[in-house]
Amino acid sequence: MPAQAEYNVQVTTGDFPHAGTLDKISIILFGTKGESNKTTLFKLGKMLYPGTTCSFQVPCYTDLGDILLIRLFKEKHVFFPSDDWFCSNVLVKDHTGKGFQFPCYQWIVENGSFDLIEGKGQFFADVENNLQIKHCQNRLEAHRKNLRWATFTEGIPRCVDIQDPNQLPAELRFSFTKNIELGFTFATAKLVSNGNIFLVDYKLLDNVPPNVIDGVQQYLPAPLCLLYKDIKDQLLPIAIQLKQKSGPENPIFLPSDLKYDWLLAKTYVRSADFNYHQLVSHLLRTHLMAEVFCMATYRQLPSIHPLFKLLVNHMRYTLQINIMARNILLAKDGIFDKAASTGGGGFVLILQRALDSLTYSSLCLPENIKARGMKDIPNYYYRDDGLQLWKIINRFDILQETAYSSSESTFIFHFDVNKPVIGINLWQCYQYNFKSQKYVKKFITFYYKKDRKVKDDQELQSWIGEIFTEGFLGKTSTGIPQSFRTLKQLIDFVTMVIFTCSAQHAAVNSGQFDFYGWMPNGPSTMTKPPPTNKGHTTMPDLLQSISNVKNTCRAMSAVWLLSRQSSDFVILGHSSSIYSTEKTPAGFLKEFREDLKNLASKIRKRNKGKQIPYNYLLPDEIESSVAI
Repeated sequence: MPAQAEYNVQVTTGDFPHAGTLDKISIILFGTKGESNKTTLFKLGKMLYPGTTCSFQVPCYTDLGDILLIRLFKEKHVFFPSDDWFCSNVLVKDHTGKGFQFPCYQWIVENGSFDLIEGKGQFFADVENNLQIKHCQNRLEAHRKNLRWATFTEGIPRCVDIQDPNQLPAELRFSFTKNIELGFTFATAKLVSNGNIFLVDYKLLDNVPPNVIDGVQQYLPAPLCLLYKDIKDQLLPIAIQLKQKSGPENPIFLPSDLKYDWLLAKTYVRSADFNYHQLVSHLLRTHLMAEVFCMATYRQLPSIHPLFKLLVNHMRYTLQINIMARNILLAKDGIFDKAASTGGGGFVLILQRALDSLTYSSLCLPENIKARGMKDIPNYYYRDDGLQLWKIINRFDILQETAYSSSESTFIFHFDVNKPVIGINLWQCYQYNFKSQKYVKKFITFYYKKDRKVKDDQELQSWIGEIFTEGFLGKTSTGIPQSFRTLKQLIDFVTMVIFTCSAQHAAVNSGQFDFYGWMPNGPSTMTKPPPTNKGHTTMPDLLQSISNVKNTCRAMSAVWLLSRQSSDFVILGHSSSIYSTEKTPAGFLKEFREDLKNLASKIRKRNKGKQIPYNYLLPDEIESSVAI
C-alpha cells in the first residue's frame, strides 16, 4: 500500500565533541489519530555528526493528526561498543508544513527506546492524551527514584543523596568531560606594609562576598569584626575587634595603632572573609540553594510544565558540580581540610549556624539591601547592578523613599553567623508597572491567567512544598512559602530562584581569583591565634602568621579554577537549549535578552575610566546556572 502521508523529521545533535553517534537510530511517531511504523533513520555507514541537523522522511499509511510524542530507538552495532548520543531537538513536519518540536537536550546512553513529548507548555491536569500522561508519570517516577533527598543532620550538607556524579541521570551530567583537576598555581608577592594591599575603600563593598556589610546608625560594641565610617563617599576603616566577646585579651585595633598591629588585624579580617565567603555566601547561599531548587524541579514538575521550561536552563550542571565540590573541596583530606582554617569539620558547624539564619527575605536582593541599611551608600555597584538585574528579571519599579544622609552612617562588616537576618516585607515599598513588566511576570501570566490557576496547580504546590519541607527543613522561621495562593507570590519566588542561580552566584564567584589570588588579601588560614594585645607586632610576626606556601598554592588553585569560564559557558538568557517552543514565550525571552544587552552597555559605560571597574554583574558575563 502506498504511503498516504509523509512526515519530515529533522534531528539536531549537540555541537560539542563526541555528541554524535554511529549507533542505529529509529523512530515511531505518535499522533492524535494514530501512530507510524518503526522507521530507521540511519544505521552503520552513516553518522549523526556533532552540531548538525539531519533530515529524514517517515512514510505513513494514514494521517496521524497532531504529533504528540515520538519514540526514538538507539541500537548498537553488533561489532562495535555502544556509542552515546547527545540529542538536542527533533522537529517533525507534516505534509502541510505544520511543525511539532520535541526538545531533548540530553544524552541518550542506554540502548533501547526513549520517548520525547511535544514541546508545548501545559499543565498536567489539562493533558487528555493517555500516552502523554503516562510519559509524564514515568519521567517523574524515574526522577524521584534516582534523585533522593539527603539530610543535613551530619557530615557535609547536601540535598541530593548521590555521592558519585556518574550515578546522576544522563540528562543532568556535563555534556562533555570537563577538566576539573586542581593543579598548583605558584606566585611570588612582596608583602607591603602600608596597608594599601587591601583596597580598603572598594573592597568591602564590591568584593567577594559583596553582601556581608551592614549599615548601622550607632556604634555596636560586640560582636564586631570591622567597623567602617563613610567619610566623603569613602568607606574608611576605624575599628577592628577580632573576637566575639569583649575583654582585656580582645583589644579594639585602630588605624592610629602601630602599623603592623593594624595590618595584622586587617589580615585576620581578610582570612575570616575568605572562609565566610566560601562557606556561607558562596556554597550555602548559591550552590546549595540552587541544589534545592533543582531537586524539587526535577522531582515535582513534568517536562511539559511551564515552570519547568522556565527554570530548567538555570539548573544546568548544578547537581554534578555540587557533588564534585563535596568530593574534591569539602571531603575528608580535601582542599578545605588541608588549606582552610575552617577545615577539619569546622565548616560543618558554620554551615549549620548559617542555615539557621537563612531566610527568604535575605535571598531577595531588594529586601536584603534594605535590611542591611545599604540603600544609599555611594559607589556600591553590586547593589546598583544587582537591583537592575532583579528589575529586568522580575520587572518592578522602585518607589522613591526618603534617603538618610550616608555621610553620617557607620557600616559594620560582620561574620557572626548567629546574628538573625532581619525579615521585612520590602514589597510594600514597591509597586508593579504592569505595562513594562517582562520575562518572569509575562511568562507566568501567559500560562496562569488568574490566582485560582496557581492555587489549583497540584504540581506547582508540590514543588514549593518540597522546597519548604526538604530544602528548608520545614522551618516557618525561614519565611519560605509552604504554598502559593497568588500570581504575585509565584512571580516573586521564581524571580529569587533565577537571580540566585545566575546573578548572585556570579557576584560571589567570578571575582574570587581577582581578590584571593594574592594570598595576603585573603589567607585561607592563619598559622597563629589572633593577637591578644597591641604594641608588639613586627613584620616577622605578620609573615609568620599568614598562610604557608603549600596552603597558599592549594587555595590559589581552587579560586583560580572556580573563577574561570568553562568552554561551554552559557550566558544568562542565551541558552541554545530551547524548551519553550511556543512563539509567544520565545518573544518574552527575546525581550529579556534585549534588556540584558542594554544593561551591559550601561555598565560598561559607567566602568570606563574607573581604576577598578565592577564587571561581575555584567549580564554577558553571568552564567545562567550554578555550573562551576
